[in-house]
Amino acid sequence: MAARAAQTLLKDYQAKRDFARTREPSGKQAGRTGKGKAGIFVVQQHDATRMHWDFRLELDGVLKSWAVTRGPSNNPSDKRLAVRVEDHPLDYAHFEGTIPEGEYGGGTVMLWDEGTWEPLGDPHKGLEEGDLKFRLNGQRMKGEWVLVHMKERDRGGKENWLLIKHRDEYASDDGEALVEDNTTSVETGRNLEGIAKGLKSRKAPAKPKVWTHGKEVSLPDFRPPELATLVDAVPQGSGWIFEMKYDGYRCLAAIAGEEVRLYTRNGNDWTTQFGAIREPLAGLTKGSALIDGELCAFDREGHTDFSTLKNALSTGAPLVYFVFDLLEEDGEDLTRLPLLERKERLARLLGKVDKTSPVQFSDHIEGNGQKVLDTLCAAGHEGVIAKRADSHYLGERTKAWLKVKCLKRQEFVIGGWRPSDRKRTFASLLLGAWENDRLVYHGRVGTGFSAKEAAALQKALDERARKQTPFANAPRDISRVARWVEPDLVAEIAYSEVTPDGALRHPSFIGLREDKPARSVKMEVASAPPAGAAPSKGKGARVQHLDPAKGVAAAERLGIRLTSPDRIAYPGQGVTKGELVAYYDAVADAMLPYIKDRPLSLVRCPQGRAKACFFQKHDTGGFPAAMKTVEIAEKDGSKESYFYVSDLSGIVAAVQMNTLEFHLWGSRRDKIELPERIIFDIDPDEGLGFEHVRAAAIDIRKGLESWGLESFAMLTGGKGIHVIAPIARRTEWPEVKLFCKTFAQTMAEAEPERFTATLSKEKRQGKMFIDYLRNERGATAISPYSTRSREGAPVATPVTWAELETIERANAFSLAQAAERATGPNPWPDYFKLEQAITNGMVNAVAGPVRKSAPKR
Repeated sequence: MAARAAQTLLKDYQAKRDFARTREPSGKQAGRTGKGKAGIFVVQQHDATRMHWDFRLELDGVLKSWAVTRGPSNNPSDKRLAVRVEDHPLDYAHFEGTIPEGEYGGGTVMLWDEGTWEPLGDPHKGLEEGDLKFRLNGQRMKGEWVLVHMKERDRGGKENWLLIKHRDEYASDDGEALVEDNTTSVETGRNLEGIAKGLKSRKAPAKPKVWTHGKEVSLPDFRPPELATLVDAVPQGSGWIFEMKYDGYRCLAAIAGEEVRLYTRNGNDWTTQFGAIREPLAGLTKGSALIDGELCAFDREGHTDFSTLKNALSTGAPLVYFVFDLLEEDGEDLTRLPLLERKERLARLLGKVDKTSPVQFSDHIEGNGQKVLDTLCAAGHEGVIAKRADSHYLGERTKAWLKVKCLKRQEFVIGGWRPSDRKRTFASLLLGAWENDRLVYHGRVGTGFSAKEAAALQKALDERARKQTPFANAPRDISRVARWVEPDLVAEIAYSEVTPDGALRHPSFIGLREDKPARSVKMEVASAPPAGAAPSKGKGARVQHLDPAKGVAAAERLGIRLTSPDRIAYPGQGVTKGELVAYYDAVADAMLPYIKDRPLSLVRCPQGRAKACFFQKHDTGGFPAAMKTVEIAEKDGSKESYFYVSDLSGIVAAVQMNTLEFHLWGSRRDKIELPERIIFDIDPDEGLGFEHVRAAAIDIRKGLESWGLESFAMLTGGKGIHVIAPIARRTEWPEVKLFCKTFAQTMAEAEPERFTATLSKEKRQGKMFIDYLRNERGATAISPYSTRSREGAPVATPVTWAELETIERANAFSLAQAAERATGPNPWPDYFKLEQAITNGMVNAVAGPVRKSAPKR
């Protein structure tokens, strides 16, 4: 029955094709029926009249199909056009090859992704109503998606739909990366060109295995390398180690006994190209290992030099492999260990290394970063790499690894060249870098080439000739005489500085790079290094990590299903979801009195703090039951559901939903109209140091004392301080806000050179804004002991007034330090014992002049 139904659905597909000419499956053989549960899905990149990606879902014994013109995007803001096409047979899911020219869909087809899909709701109803939601478990497309039918835009019998990513842990702000970073078949490893030429499968051969410690271990898989962030100064503070910055090729070495495979930073197997170090690595261990390092060659002055390395690779001259990290050993994943522990294990693995060995351990110095940089620069080296001593290995660019250069240099894309009147080769190369989908012009380079290099480059340029400029903004005087090329060559360039209009000053060619794809080249902008961590009370100055296993155990104890406990929430520190739960478990007794039964707003970061985060005020469904809700009337009379928690299980449930910040109302849910605290947030203008904020907090404390109100200080975890005074629930919001507003205005009027009570940025220049606006119905402020979605994983931390005098910044406490404090003496012992209130008499006294002068309505 199902087979007959499938054959009926495939009539259009079969009518459009001549199966005597095309190798596409005919669909005559009935396939299995997925019945809407965990059916297969595939995506096939199709280089036809126009490049597109065919997205297919198994349903009713066929593949429901859409042609996505720009390919799928992981950015929820991208709405990719998906034109509905005829149903395809199930065995089409394995088709990869070339459809003959002149046939329907003539062109090359590549199997771009495959996996299973699960509908969210009834898929037939979703198709009929034009709102098909589903979850994908593919090699490249993951998480929740939706297909939306734009019925009003259907033309010529074609159904126009939109393919949209839902905001979840797999979402990304880089919408182009999914397509740009994945250009080969998941089935055969070939690209479109290789498939068109009929090349054989490029799938890697079976991985060798060795026996170690009584078990069989495979050759380790490639892992994306950790990348350093460019900064303009050496990071200050404790907890940093410093290594030399090498000028070479990044190389990951996978070893299993005598078998060695060597990979570039993008995962290309360059075992043959890097063959000079294969033999020294073979037999390094009787087990297996995955090592990270830099492959280098020395110039005549004894410096690692990229140009020298390029020559050495082609001539077979000696190479040196500087190794600095150990990611895996004998099948054990080491990436969650602190860096220093990984380096200690790497040193033990290498053993005693002779100075003449082609494999060298990259040693480091703890502290004295500026002195290390100055010494290396004076000796003519490239710079320094600073690394957090306690950092995990995350396989992405983070601020736990920083690079500080002696000279400016980076990669640029070659988009064209200018001819020379006096020689056969070019006069200069035209350079650019990608900004989103635009190749931005950054000037030209005409020095640094040998005659041999120039001749080889000219040949490569001629092979890539094109008529139109690839640049979005090349100047007219450059364009008039330029010769354009396909922008797929990457050159490393040294330069002195960048002019205000983005052009390189005094550029010099270093060499072509074959280990980095052109689409990944972006203009590097040096940022300030992160602030150093506050010293911990225990041993040394390292920031300690909490035990994620305790977080998993706490979630189980509380009955909360914790998914992906190893998901990174703070990339710079390697803090995971499991560690966050461990943190909240540790501070629960201290935190709950302040957060319990108060309406909440949440800051959620499904991809961690470095990606897109959003503020959520209302319950939109899908949250665990431990996250409770209360109906609150809005100004227009409608009611909305707000979150609240009554115990630790609610907090952990929010962490499960990727919450990084808890913001509180100033009242409890049982008496919404009666606030129980007032709060003043000190927001300094850029350039004002923390000492100004600290002095302002002390002055606010004194001002409140003059009204008989005792207050408490909290570091916000950002750049300010909250001064908080608990009050009895007697006075309603309008009067409380009036008191706070007039109090702030009085301070601003008394010292106008220091303070302002006006939100405007223009009025705030050189001053501190005393923010009283959190003292009104519906306004929120960060909860004591809440984490912040900021670099460094700081915590909003209550402190004593005595402590505040010695604290140097508002983000002084890490997760582990805040957890340690929470088990010690309470910094606010009298907070809930005070019987102070804002009375009507106080409101009239402080605000009387304001009321008298207010115009009548």
